[in-house]
Amino acid sequence: MPAKITNFRDLFLNDTPLIDTRAPIEFNRGSFPSAVNLPLMTDDERAAVGTEYKQKGQESAVALGHKLVSGSVKDERITAWGDFAHANPDGALFCFRGGMRSHITQQWLYESGIDYPLVVGGYKAMRTWLINELVRISEHQNIVVIAGRTGVAKTVLLNQMPNHSPLGSIDLEGLAHHRGSAFGRRPSPQPTQISFESALAIALLKHEASNRKTLVLEDESQLIGRCAIPAPLLKQMQQAPLWVLEAPLDERVDHSYHAYILSNLEEWEVQLQEHELAFTAFAESLERSAYSIRKRLGGVRYAELTRLMARALDQHRQGNPEAHKQWIRFLLTDYYDPMYDYQLSKRENRVALSGDRNTLAQHLGMH
Repeated sequence: MPAKITNFRDLFLNDTPLIDTRAPIEFNRGSFPSAVNLPLMTDDERAAVGTEYKQKGQESAVALGHKLVSGSVKDERITAWGDFAHANPDGALFCFRGGMRSHITQQWLYESGIDYPLVVGGYKAMRTWLINELVRISEHQNIVVIAGRTGVAKTVLLNQMPNHSPLGSIDLEGLAHHRGSAFGRRPSPQPTQISFESALAIALLKHEASNRKTLVLEDESQLIGRCAIPAPLLKQMQQAPLWVLEAPLDERVDHSYHAYILSNLEEWEVQLQEHELAFTAFAESLERSAYSIRKRLGGVRYAELTRLMARALDQHRQGNPEAHKQWIRFLLTDYYDPMYDYQLSKRENRVALSGDRNTLAQHLGMH
């Protein structure tokens, strides 16, 4: 009898490799970090079967499904599942509700000589369980939030926390695939909200399983790009003690330059594989980001920012990327710093610690 999996906690804590047999359109709305989409049916096949079900009922729909996925098409899909199963013998498969699609996939694999477990309840049950766990852990989690002006390298500090630290951390910007701020968009797309929430829930599960008493997070607003921090966690973050990381302006300019200019352009070049295309996309991305904050900047500051940015891009094309540091410094001192200082002034009662990298590193168990 082919095996079944009901223990979702172990499934996610172990990063169990998963075959998502749902159609690509379903997978693209959101899935799990360790899942790969190897569908039983394509989007068109699924749509045709759905129409058949509405018009003629289940029996006719199942018959159409078997007709559409037969012969060489069926053989190709079994081969793909089999290759995954051989490469990931500790894996499992699922469909939307743990129903017909996953049972058919499991049965065809079984007939080809592979006994591969399916997840009972499928995607819907796993997703519901994860969201319930996210709420539960968030509501009872002891949290410390690392705050600080733009460019102090909060994310870097967070990611340098060693495994032996008594505190745990989760990189929310890493999960959201976004660097934070209006200029944080990266060349490759962000995950969907569903995928972001699932990855965050799994990270919270792993933190809880580590038995560390405190979770360290970076100070974030509700939205990281287009990904929204779930309300239960955001509420805890908004009440948590703040540890304020401080750094000199020159260091902040330098960090922002490396993150938002050099690293960003590198990512565009990896994405597009051609320097001129990559530079054009990179330049347009900077200009779009500047345009997105034009109202908050006001006409005079926006005009100055675009002037400095245009000059920097022109010099960058001629081999001098350092020119970007001018507009970065202007933006930090004239826009981000006043906004941050105002926001921090409303939360002064929550500041439990302030200091440079070494000071915070000691409290984070890094020395």
